[in-house]
Amino acid sequence: MVRTDPPGQKLSSLLLPARPLLALSPQGPCFTPPLSSTSWRTFETIDPSTKEVITTVAEGDKEDIDLAVKAATEAFDNGRWPRMSGFVREGKILMKLADLIDQNAEELAALEAIDAGKVFLWGKMGGIPVVANMFRYYAGAADKTHGETLKMSRELQGYTLKEPIRVVGHIIPWNAPSVMFGMKIAPTLAAGCTVVLKPAEKTPLVAVFYAHLSKLVAGLPDGVLNVVNGFGHTAGAAISSHMDIDKGEMCVAGSRVYVQEGIHNEFVKRLEEKAKTWVVGNPFDPTTQQGPQIDKKQFYRILSYIEHGKRDGATLLTGGKPCSDKGYYIEPTIFADVKDSLPNIFIFGEEMLIARDEIFGPVLCLMKFKTVEEAIERANNSRYELAAGVMTKNIDLANRVSRSIRSGAIWINCYFAFDMDCPYGGYKMSGSGRDMGLHALEKYLQVKSVVTPLYNSPWL
Repeated sequence: MVRTDPPGQKLSSLLLPARPLLALSPQGPCFTPPLSSTSWRTFETIDPSTKEVITTVAEGDKEDIDLAVKAATEAFDNGRWPRMSGFVREGKILMKLADLIDQNAEELAALEAIDAGKVFLWGKMGGIPVVANMFRYYAGAADKTHGETLKMSRELQGYTLKEPIRVVGHIIPWNAPSVMFGMKIAPTLAAGCTVVLKPAEKTPLVAVFYAHLSKLVAGLPDGVLNVVNGFGHTAGAAISSHMDIDKGEMCVAGSRVYVQEGIHNEFVKRLEEKAKTWVVGNPFDPTTQQGPQIDKKQFYRILSYIEHGKRDGATLLTGGKPCSDKGYYIEPTIFADVKDSLPNIFIFGEEMLIARDEIFGPVLCLMKFKTVEEAIERANNSRYELAAGVMTKNIDLANRVSRSIRSGAIWINCYFAFDMDCPYGGYKMSGSGRDMGLHALEKYLQVKSVVTPLYNSPWL
């Protein structure tokens, strides 16, 4: 079902100024719009639901990253932020920022809808409150980064300290701008670090607004959060190669589904029926379940994968076509009879491209299997191992498969089961380290051992 006409007035004219924007802190403030890049270059950001220009954004490059790093370094070495107690960081700023995010949920959700094609209602009721709660969670941990006393084996006294790692560089993707901002920035700030952040050039606006709330409203000190918009090969490369930055390193869409042959036909029938009722439309329409793709490049990339699937012999069950001339909308697309490859028996031309690559679009690949052993082997034969779901009524089978699948998260009889306290990260090419939970906080802390000799101690 396709519905791309907006139900009412869009909010872009109310939210966004028609002038260049850049969140950057070359001389201190982490957000003082509008700032220009050192080159004075700008780039356009596009509303994917209409293909129209929203605004222009200042294009940062290596020189701007250098200025941001300089500001972040100064804020860490000589500023108040790392010298505040965790209790003060928690109570005076991070908790206040969480409340501000809740208060501005509608504006933030509207920005995501306009700039990223995210469904407005889902963002307002789900995604944005999650970001606020991320800041509350890590605010509560800010004063609990304890070291430990060491029991030494000889006449020495030792203990450990946990210290912030100084300046952290983050480059976040376009598929979840708000959630990725919270997932990366909340634990980084709670640890006492300063930050240089480059949002995806496809979705540059959301991080700017978060930076605005952080500095001008919540009172984050100068230079602590520095957001530089720009492109990956310039600004992103500058962050990755900068010697004064410690690098911080999401897609869990269930695009490959293995279905046991005994239930395969019934499963396909129900899935087709569900797809026919799926509403693709304007992100501000409350009935919409799927918005547009992010931009023209990704739109045609997805369509190219769909054509590959058809040429390679997969059975197209539903969708497969654009569904509006106005925006970058694609029908929910389901392929059956998709071929992947088993380890050590790959035959050139057998494995389909749609089974091997991450498509980042509304494309689902169905693959039939006979035995559990086969399903485990095929599921593990992937370059990407971020998350997996297991659907079964057999608890023994669920335990066996969850321990056998090489993936960072296993969801049993559920999916997208994220929680603030549950670590999240992948195996293989799906990244390193973990976000969420206290594991994320540990990424931004260094452990220092302090040892002194003991003389004439009555005990060891």
